[in-house]
Amino acid sequence: MSIKGKTIGFLGAGNMAEALIKGLLKTGIISADSISASDVRLDRLEQLRSLYGVHTLSDNAHLVKRVDVVILAVKPQIVAPVLREVASEVTPEKLVISLAAGVSTATLRALLPKGVRLIRTMPNTPALVLEGATAIARSDGLKPGDAETAREIFEAVGKVAVLEEELLDAVTGLSGSGPAYVALVIEALADGGVKMGLDRATAMTLAAQTVLGSAKLLLETGAHPGQLKDMVTSPGGTAITGIAALEEGGVRRTLINAVERATLRSRELGRAGGEDKKA
Repeated sequence: MSIKGKTIGFLGAGNMAEALIKGLLKTGIISADSISASDVRLDRLEQLRSLYGVHTLSDNAHLVKRVDVVILAVKPQIVAPVLREVASEVTPEKLVISLAAGVSTATLRALLPKGVRLIRTMPNTPALVLEGATAIARSDGLKPGDAETAREIFEAVGKVAVLEEELLDAVTGLSGSGPAYVALVIEALADGGVKMGLDRATAMTLAAQTVLGSAKLLLETGAHPGQLKDMVTSPGGTAITGIAALEEGGVRRTLINAVERATLRSRELGRAGGEDKKA
């Protein structure tokens, strides 16, 4: 099943919903007339309608009734009331895709009718600039092509990996929380440039572009990060001197520990029902 020829509805019209709408329209695989979004914020709905020409409405149940694919894009703490509101309209003919971090498939199933076709995902904020990383977790009861439909939707805003649900906490610790780690690295690199005499704007531009370019080089060449490191370092040179300083500071260990601790925290919040879950 491809998203082509299908209608898609977003329960919740926040940043991630907008990112997906923008990505889908940019790829051209679906038209604005096939996309709907609902939200309690009428000004937000007007904004989306004005920017993208999609259908907007404030009635969640009516949105679910009119679409083939339902994307649950509300905050984890309001998943339960929203799903109770729309449950009567969620038939086995509809595919439900959840973006709600920390809300398990079992929890979602308990709130929806028996036989629901359900996929959990963990996207990240770079989807806002169509450079996201999304993990997709399939569940029992899917129809052939459902996973491909989810992949097609999220590939419109970046890279996709299909994993087992128990690995989504690790995804949260790595790519879900990762933009915060990378932002910290960029800020620190820029601070280093300022310390050595660069103006703030120039230092920030150079730091951000260096991270962007290095990531793109790795993705497009398929090279190991060690190969990129070796390309830059020369005997007794500046890069190897800088790397030695990073190793003295334990940068590898610190980043590994960050992913581990964020993963464990994700598991804790998941066991608590996803309340107040933060990426």
